[in-house]
Amino acid sequence: MITKRKTLIIILAALLTTAVVAAIIIANMLCHSLSPRETTYIYIDQDDDIDSVRSKLIATDADISMTAFDWLVTAKHYDQHIRVGRYEVSDRLSTLDLFRDLRNHNSKPINLVVPSVRTVEMMAGRLARQLMIDSTTIVNSFHDPSTWATLGYNQQTFPALFIPNTYEIYWETSVERLVERFDKENKAFWNAERCTKAERIGLKKTEVITLASIVDSETANDGEKARIAGLYMNRLHRGILLQSDPTVIFAVGDFSIRRVLNKHLQVESPYNTYRVAGLPPGPIRIPTIAGIDAVLNYEHNDYIYMCAKEDFSGTHNFAVNYAEHQANARRYINALNQRGIK
Repeated sequence: MITKRKTLIIILAALLTTAVVAAIIIANMLCHSLSPRETTYIYIDQDDDIDSVRSKLIATDADISMTAFDWLVTAKHYDQHIRVGRYEVSDRLSTLDLFRDLRNHNSKPINLVVPSVRTVEMMAGRLARQLMIDSTTIVNSFHDPSTWATLGYNQQTFPALFIPNTYEIYWETSVERLVERFDKENKAFWNAERCTKAERIGLKKTEVITLASIVDSETANDGEKARIAGLYMNRLHRGILLQSDPTVIFAVGDFSIRRVLNKHLQVESPYNTYRVAGLPPGPIRIPTIAGIDAVLNYEHNDYIYMCAKEDFSGTHNFAVNYAEHQANARRYINALNQRGIK
């Protein structure tokens, strides 16, 4: 006959066994690897609520225990404290680890590509595709006079702020912090060596960027950028009009132009270097680092003229006098005519 004591022991043992089994199940749900096929990321923005967060987690191919996640949400009141950010989902994490990252705002940075583009509007669009900020917010900041003034620029020179490169930054960064980061990277780029070179060639930093923007617009071939920079420096030193076709295209505002015609050369604009002496008031694009360094280390040559090669290779024929240039230009014009480019 089973005594009351034995009955109590059996009950306690059963409860203990149940508790152990439950603990094992819960631990497994919380702590097993998420095991996605590859590391992915979920992006949580200011419009997300707990339901949309759950949907984003479910949409991954990771083995996330949503039952355990819901327990944690309730226990820690996460639904009241959702943090925006870019969060990693990888095989080194468990459901518990992922929840802790979400709750503690352990957001992972992105590699932000800052491109060489024609305008700040284009820059805003390219940045917005990589960040949580929308392009309108970025454009408004870039067009805000207080932004220019705070950083020491004006509307024309503001594009000189951007140094095309890849930067590690948080996806949810605000536009104010983004501009601060660009300013920081600009100051780091203009180290003592580059500043000394700019002084040596007699140009301000914004003027270096402006000339680099012309050089980059003339060619994508890094190998001849220093030569083109040298040609333009010769023109500046001799007081000769730069007569750069890309500046005319910028002045007209039609980047689809493939052949600059006489009517384009007549446009009234401080950017039309066929009519206005010296450098334009600001960059005509956001130049590459290669273009900037080509200006700082320009080739000392005697060239005054250049013309695109008739083979359409993207490189140029250079000339020291107008007669040579005319011969080069005739070959190029004939090639344009043969291809029907107007």
